[in-house]
Parts: sequence; C-alpha cells; structure tokens
Amino acid sequence: MIVQAILIGLIAAWGSLDYAFGTLYTFRPIVLGPLVGLVLGDVKTGVEIGASLELLFMGAISVGAYIPPDVNIGGVLATAFAISMGKGVDAAVALAMPIAVISLGIGNLVSAITPVCLKIADDGAAAGNDKKIMFTQWLMGAFATIYKFLLVFGAFYVGADKVQALLDFIPQFVLDGMGVAAGILPAMGFAMLMRMIINKKLIPFFFLGFVLASYANIPVLGVAIIAVIIAVEKFGFLEDRPVMAGNAEEVSDDDDF
Repeated sequence: MIVQAILIGLIAAWGSLDYAFGTLYTFRPIVLGPLVGLVLGDVKTGVEIGASLELLFMGAISVGAYIPPDVNIGGVLATAFAISMGKGVDAAVALAMPIAVISLGIGNLVSAITPVCLKIADDGAAAGNDKKIMFTQWLMGAFATIYKFLLVFGAFYVGADKVQALLDFIPQFVLDGMGVAAGILPAMGFAMLMRMIINKKLIPFFFLGFVLASYANIPVLGVAIIAVIIAVEKFGFLEDRPVMAGNAEEVSDDDDF
C-alpha cells in the first residue's frame, strides 16, 4: 500500500514538473490515468477513466487571470481512488472535480508563501547574478512539486477507506446520476474550449467533423486523420518554401566555389 502511494505521488509530482520541461501536457488525465492504472494493476480502467476525465477537464485551461481547478491532482487521485475501490468511471467523475477544487485552494495557500523566495532573485538581478534567478525558479518549482507529491501520497495512503465509506453512504440514485453526468460533462468541456477558440473560419470544419462522425459513421481516429490532411493542405506544409536572401547568397557562394 505504501509503495503504491509513493508511486502515485511520484506520478502527481511528474505532472507538476511538466511545466519545467516546456509544458509537454503530460500532466493531463489522459496521460496520468493509465500510469495510475499501471501502478494499481488495472491499466484498462486507468485508460477509460483518464479519457473520461480528459473530456471533463478539457476546458479547464488557465486564460488570463482565471485559474482552473487542479487537473493534475484531481485526475490522479480520482483515478487512484476509483480503481483501488473497484469502481469505474462514474465514481471517478464524482470525485474528480471536488478533489481538484480542494487542491486548488491548498495550492493557493502554498502560492501565497513561496513568493518570499523572490528576494533571492531580486538580489541576484541587482548583482547581475543570473544563477540566483535560475535557482529561485527551480526552488519555487520544487515547492510545488513536493507539495503535490505529499498531498497525493498522504491522501491516497490514509483516504481510500474514508472515500469508500463516503461512496457507500451515497444513495445509488446519486451515483446513477453521476453516470449520466459523465456523458453530459464532456460536452460541457468541449463547449468551454470552443468558447475560447471558435470563430467564423473554424465553424465549417466543426460541422464537417460532426457530419462525418454522425452520418458517415467515421470513427474519431478517421475524423482526426481527415482534419490533419485538411490542415496540411490549407496551411501549405507540403509546398516549397521560398529561399531566404541570406541562404540564397550562401548557396551561390558554394556553387562558385
């Protein structure tokens, strides 16, 4: 149990470190869910829960001053609790958003403390010492990573039984309602995402994908491949790029030589 708790905590810690490596988006549930399933010996359920939670959290993206719920902690803990208790997607969906919101609140408290480290960066900038600035960046990132590891490790290690008792206390019709919500919430996630990116130029492609999936019965992978082909053609990725002036001069010099 403790080994599983440590490994699941490390998965959450990697989700935090994702930002330090250029935001690879490996902190998303669709990536971390299968890893949690691998640790708990049920990769299939981990993939199913990860995919469902990815749809749920698809619109949870930081835009401007908006800070979304903690997708990393919510996805990892909800997946871990659901698998360890022998539950499925319904239980994970019921747990994911409350956990993510609570984790966001705890994270805000941690974020109110860590700025004290910025004095090191200020002193380094005043002295022209860029190493202190870099050290401060990694120090503040380490705080966030360690906090997420400890939160997930502690919650999973001591909380599985309590979560099981909570689910047993919840009436069955509520869990059934969560199952229905699991089918509705992905649409809400897509709607939140579309509000940020949709425009007149993209609307025809949105309806094209809908028609292909609904009336032509083309699977999602097929629609995605068609979308890639359209993007390649529309943006001219296969066309010959004009040679820049500097490159042309270099080629000319090489030919004369």
